[in-house]
Amino acid sequence: MNDRIRVSEVRLVGPNGETVGIVPTGDALRLAQEAELDLVEIAPTARPPVCKLMDYGKFKYENAQKARDARRNQTNVVIKEMKLRPKIDSHDYDTKKGHVVRFLRAGDKVKITIMFRGREQHRPELGFRLLQRLAEDVDDLGFVESAPKQDGRNMTMVLGPHRKKAEAKVEMAAEKETRAAERLQDEAEERAVREAQRGDGPVAQKKTRGRSENLDPEIDA
Repeated sequence: MNDRIRVSEVRLVGPNGETVGIVPTGDALRLAQEAELDLVEIAPTARPPVCKLMDYGKFKYENAQKARDARRNQTNVVIKEMKLRPKIDSHDYDTKKGHVVRFLRAGDKVKITIMFRGREQHRPELGFRLLQRLAEDVDDLGFVESAPKQDGRNMTMVLGPHRKKAEAKVEMAAEKETRAAERLQDEAEERAVREAQRGDGPVAQKKTRGRSENLDPEIDA
């Protein structure tokens, strides 16, 4: 950049991307100084090297902003795992299925593992039917990305979410805001009911007490 460019001539590109042509490096530096810009080498292996007139500080700042935005929007693929037994009872199955639903709604993949023990290894159809049942129960949220396959004492299947991670995050954030707003509204309504039950509000003016009939009429009020 600038005085560090040692070649005798460069192929110069203007600040708006226009081609100036091959010029002596000294002339290119002079043009950069007159425009209050930097002369930056952008293709050092070319013959002659390609240099561009630019505000190098602004260029670095904009690149840093783009990199930051890219990192913010980057989504990492997460694979959750759920393990089941082929003879799982209905209550445990519902609990495990609830976890799978939560993972898929969050945009994560789920690896389902059926663990066989003892004689269960000779009944792989039990695990296959269980995996099919689970896939059907959550088909509105996910799909079978990797079909069931036997792996030693285990049988595995991978479910993929229908929605991307970023979309799931946006929807979950919106749902969270909606629940928060509903909770605030419920609390306000409950507070209003309690205040009404306590009789809160403007205090009624005390009623003026009249003369009692048993007072001596000779005594002035």
